[in-house]
Amino acid sequence: MPEEIAEMTGRNQVEGTVSAVLFRNEENGYTVLKLECGEKGEITVVGCMPGVAPGEELELEGSWGRHPSYGEQFKADMVVRRLPVGEKAIFEYLASGVVQGVRMGLARQIVDRFGEEALSVIENEPERLAEIRGVSPKRALAIGESFRQKMGMRRLADFLAEHKLPLSAAMPLYQRFGAMAVDVVQDNPYLLADRSLEIPFAQVDALAIELGVAGDDPQRVEAALVFELDHNADNGHVFLPEGKLLSATAALIGVEGDCLTQGLDALIERGEVVREDIAGVTACYPAGLYGAECYVAMRLGEMCRTEIVPPAGLGRLIDAIQREQGIQYAKQQRTAVELAASRQVMLLTGGPGTGKTTSLRGVLALFDQLGLETALTAPTGRAAKRMGETCGAEALTIHRLLETQLDPYTGQLAFTKNQSDPLEVDAVIVDETSMVDISLMAALLAALRGDCRLVLVGDPDQLPSVGPGNVLDHLIRSGVVPAVSLTEIFRQARESAIVMNAHGVNQGTVPELKNKSKDFFYLGRRDAARTADTIVELCQTRLPKNMGIPPEQIQVLSPTRKRGAGTAVLNRALQEALNPAADGKGERAFGPYIFRQGDRVMQIKNNYDLPWEDPSTGDRDLGVFNGDVGVIQEVNPGGITVSFDGRLVEYPPELLGELEPAYAVTVHKAQGSEYRAVILALSDVPPSLLARGVLYTAITRARELFILVGSGELLAQMVANDRQTRRYSALRTRLLRETGQEA
Repeated sequence: MPEEIAEMTGRNQVEGTVSAVLFRNEENGYTVLKLECGEKGEITVVGCMPGVAPGEELELEGSWGRHPSYGEQFKADMVVRRLPVGEKAIFEYLASGVVQGVRMGLARQIVDRFGEEALSVIENEPERLAEIRGVSPKRALAIGESFRQKMGMRRLADFLAEHKLPLSAAMPLYQRFGAMAVDVVQDNPYLLADRSLEIPFAQVDALAIELGVAGDDPQRVEAALVFELDHNADNGHVFLPEGKLLSATAALIGVEGDCLTQGLDALIERGEVVREDIAGVTACYPAGLYGAECYVAMRLGEMCRTEIVPPAGLGRLIDAIQREQGIQYAKQQRTAVELAASRQVMLLTGGPGTGKTTSLRGVLALFDQLGLETALTAPTGRAAKRMGETCGAEALTIHRLLETQLDPYTGQLAFTKNQSDPLEVDAVIVDETSMVDISLMAALLAALRGDCRLVLVGDPDQLPSVGPGNVLDHLIRSGVVPAVSLTEIFRQARESAIVMNAHGVNQGTVPELKNKSKDFFYLGRRDAARTADTIVELCQTRLPKNMGIPPEQIQVLSPTRKRGAGTAVLNRALQEALNPAADGKGERAFGPYIFRQGDRVMQIKNNYDLPWEDPSTGDRDLGVFNGDVGVIQEVNPGGITVSFDGRLVEYPPELLGELEPAYAVTVHKAQGSEYRAVILALSDVPPSLLARGVLYTAITRARELFILVGSGELLAQMVANDRQTRRYSALRTRLLRETGQEA
């Protein structure tokens, strides 16, 4: 293949005949094949091409790239397929095994008997196949049915390609609707707006208009209303006020009037949306989030009303725990342990250096003394690992504790542990509760037996959950959940500028930038380029040489992904400095990234079906979750292998989109994690991210060293901005109702 082809950039088109299929994932259609392109020769093509077989003619649109091991490849994202023409191509197509029940011998007989009409006979007159010796009428009809199913998938893929929709949607659509998928989608194009298909609403809407759907068609209006609710759930809102929902939808699709209210009424009548007057507004909820919020309030209300008779001699028991642990609890810490002995649910909150970990260990020791089987859990893998290390006991993520599974047909998350099959434990302690959204809290509560105790631990000043709701904040502000707030900063913690500056920021005090502390530093830089250069220098040479901190123990954070000092730019620079290309070091290009052996990477979405294995223990299980960070161990023909704290995960090529470089991550992605050293890039930050909570969360990720690189002016703006974006949720109001304290 000419070298200049590999250097082409932008959109390109190729066409040819499939000569061989090298790899295909039957679940999602990801395919690697050889395409014969006439004078250009044979090329390698990768992409989502479900059901493609040798002999087919393809017209492809996409981009060229170079694989380090396999050379030039064409990544196709738009595919137009044509059935093979001519006896030779038809034979190759049938002999490939694409039609169930047809192999090479029968393929030759079919082509010899029917010639260029072979495919038409199989599809439209399959009974004629029984004319061939050895083919029974039953087998003939089965072959015809298999071919028609293939044509259904083919028709669907062609439909998606024609309308420039992602081919990755073909498999899930075909699994749900079978050979009638195209007809179903044409009848209601807005089925493509299902969140699991990951097709932008604007693209679905454009298709619908192209297919003749009227601007005020009920399908369009209802789909737009659902989209607005889902979109705002992604921004943290459990509901939207009716007026805001209607106005946002009107702006989205450019319609007004009765059709919007009629569409909303139809969704409510079908149970997809719930409307209720609460918290002073007429709230419109997606049905699932309404059920989650009501359930959380109901269960926690029941638990708040439940008092437990503390064990006799509680004081002596706590004294014995103190002697065993070799500590003396402060007053607030002892209060927390005492409260855990007498209440079914409690909150334990506090900032850095206030003794949350000591209190948590005390509560766990008390439960052990009482003979209670206790589960430790946290929202992320790193938070669970840190919790387990500090408590000296195993801790699992909430998803793993509840045994997550995904319905392959609906794409909906489900948990094995629920009301029908609850957890076999007497108590659950949850750390980093600020990260738990309303749906996950509902799932956790559903898995608790009626008498199970619950301790929720967290820092209320950290950023709220990525998902909908602000659970910890509402529990605290309701005042109905028994709580201990740790406020005393202990002497040893007072010696840390990280701890003291975190508390100062939380109170609106700008850190002293000229301080001479040993663990908190500021390096002023005028622009984003200088900021990035300095960060690379710190990670590559200065911190390893001067402070003995290796690069793998340094985490770079930025408030933003984009702009000159965002994580995208920083990751490219840090990869080049810390893990450059080298002979024998495997790498693989995918999208905007080059994944290289030795790279630090992050899983960016929950994948409940991805298998992992721990060679040191022999453990095997399923599930890798959003925010998990690992290191690429190997790049191989089938994809890459990533180690997540010893758990090895094989990523086939079609799943590489679930990984991103993690030398630098956003502050939001770092929640729940703790690092030996943190460097915060603070340059060219969007105004919406210049918030006190972002800065506080960044500082509190550092255990030994925090370095801020960038603009002191932006730092001051962040400290001054304590405005919190309001999230629409009525959990606090519902809790007050449940406990008889109407808001």
